[in-house]
Amino acid sequence: MSEHEHASSLSQMEARTRALETLLVERGLVDPHVLDKIVDYYEHEVGPHRGARVVATAWTDDAFREWLLRDATAAVASLGSTGRQGEHLVALECTPTLHHLVVCTLCSCYPWTVLGLPPVWYKSPAYRAKAVRDPRGALADAGVRLPADTAIQVWDSTAEIRYLVVPVRPAGTDGWSVEDLAALVTRDAMIGMGLVTFARQTAPTRQTPNEART
Repeated sequence: MSEHEHASSLSQMEARTRALETLLVERGLVDPHVLDKIVDYYEHEVGPHRGARVVATAWTDDAFREWLLRDATAAVASLGSTGRQGEHLVALECTPTLHHLVVCTLCSCYPWTVLGLPPVWYKSPAYRAKAVRDPRGALADAGVRLPADTAIQVWDSTAEIRYLVVPVRPAGTDGWSVEDLAALVTRDAMIGMGLVTFARQTAPTRQTPNEART
């Protein structure tokens, strides 16, 4: 599901939010400059790169992976990602036979501390409805087609619990560093609306012992 499919018009919830924001600003109850700073912080300082590092670390460190699956809030905090919208975080590990998909059916609860601001499509009524009713179809809309025997489990975020999907590590990445692996992990994959893949030509160039001596 691409960004532009839902960006052409405001949803009912977005329109209400915009109207409420305008009213609060007009009455002097909210400083628009403060709002701008908050949005800028989550757009540039906090973003999917934090979650990608968490995923890549889990792929390369079994002890961290076990900790993440047991207590995601604490494990994520150990890498420096703390704050509101991430107090009660649960990590969901995908496998070749089980795929996790996250949605918030009531509004747009989302783990801001590790993924930054939610994408427009995540908040749309169309996605929220179809992800629950037809998750395989919702994935297909985004170009994600899973094998027929791969089960899909849908998780509904709430104000109390938010989810981080740990996608399947792509084959052919043995020996990659956390930084190289994190560069492959997309925001959509950490919601369950994408898979992590790579083209062979994008693989990091690694020197052989002979090359290193020349």
